[in-house]
Amino acid sequence: MIRRIGLIASALLLLLSPSFVAAEGAIAVIASGVAVSFPNLAVFTVRAESYVDIVDVRLCYRVDRMNYAEVVSEGWADFAPASEVEASWVWDMTNASLPPGAEVTYWWVVEDDDGNRVETSPETMHFDDSRFTWYNLTSTVPEGGGMTLSWYSGGDSFAQALMDTCEQGLGRLTQNIGAYPERPIKIYVYASANDLKGAMVFSQEWTGGVAFMDFGIIAIEIPPGELEWGESALVHELTHLVVRQATFSPYGQLPLWLDEGLATYNEGELDPVLRSSLEEAISKDELISVRSLCSPFSAYREKAYLSYAESYSIVEYLLDNYGQDKMADLLALLRQGNTYDEALTAVYGFGISGLDARWRATLTTPANPAAEVGLHPAFIAVMAALAAGLAMWGALALKKRTKRGSSGASIMQDKP
Repeated sequence: MIRRIGLIASALLLLLSPSFVAAEGAIAVIASGVAVSFPNLAVFTVRAESYVDIVDVRLCYRVDRMNYAEVVSEGWADFAPASEVEASWVWDMTNASLPPGAEVTYWWVVEDDDGNRVETSPETMHFDDSRFTWYNLTSTVPEGGGMTLSWYSGGDSFAQALMDTCEQGLGRLTQNIGAYPERPIKIYVYASANDLKGAMVFSQEWTGGVAFMDFGIIAIEIPPGELEWGESALVHELTHLVVRQATFSPYGQLPLWLDEGLATYNEGELDPVLRSSLEEAISKDELISVRSLCSPFSAYREKAYLSYAESYSIVEYLLDNYGQDKMADLLALLRQGNTYDEALTAVYGFGISGLDARWRATLTTPANPAAEVGLHPAFIAVMAALAAGLAMWGALALKKRTKRGSSGASIMQDKP
């Protein structure tokens, strides 16, 4: 509470400057500002005066994120009616948090007792993580407005390697499904798990990264010495962002095998752990049905491994046998709200059951099932959205990979 009062007091100091923001009729807005205490608070302040009492002060704001319609929210300022007021509104991030790098456009509406009304010019709040000195590397992504990678630990070669990998991943995605970023992408690379957790109001011990789908923002822990893990995890999450943008709609959503299959396929060769799990299931005739893979994957480790492996294999089957154009058509129909069976039938001529049968017919039983192999760190990161997401379902304002939510975030597990 003392910290919060101190922040509000410091924010009010912004109002002491004589800068003139707006004036109309009898009301004059003398100053306005915002003080950010990342990641917990943002305090918006305004100072206004009139020849009669000011009786209404509201903050209007619009968050820069994907929405089905333009959404303007209001915050009712705390003040006592008077001819001269200093009002404030506190955005408590425990109620609705913002990711690092989020942008908010805001303006004030002030009314007095005689019915005079003034609206200030829009300003922008940048919800930046000011704990670190960030370096930025920018890439021009076709059609999407660019991609920025921000980091504070590691040299230029470290950041360039991550950026090169992201660009290659986006190139493969465009080639495979015809999708590309439709809005700017921001990537924040944290050097440790503790640094990353400090960037979120709600964090868990397992958190190794978060992809805020609707914001186009990824926050991820990649120590400079673990570049290989970081490259794989970034491509996976970047694929989720682009696919989310390409299929964003109030009418429908992707089956989970398609969403996770595209992300896993875009990483490159299937992880040895997943390959071994798939081959073992084929040899024992224990494959999970495609219809079951439309819904959240199992929380049990072995079944989760198999779910990701099968998703990769199904996407590989569709792309290898039917090509990019049909995959793009499938995504378009799902975006329009077609059911899974309707979309598959319209594009490929068969529904989920037909896909299951045709895909299984292409699988061969290995002569010698792969031996047990150790877990690859990149796979652990990809897997965590499932187990952790199920445990946190409904508790976090984030979109889990295994459950789509309005906040649109995907969560990755920390490395052991």
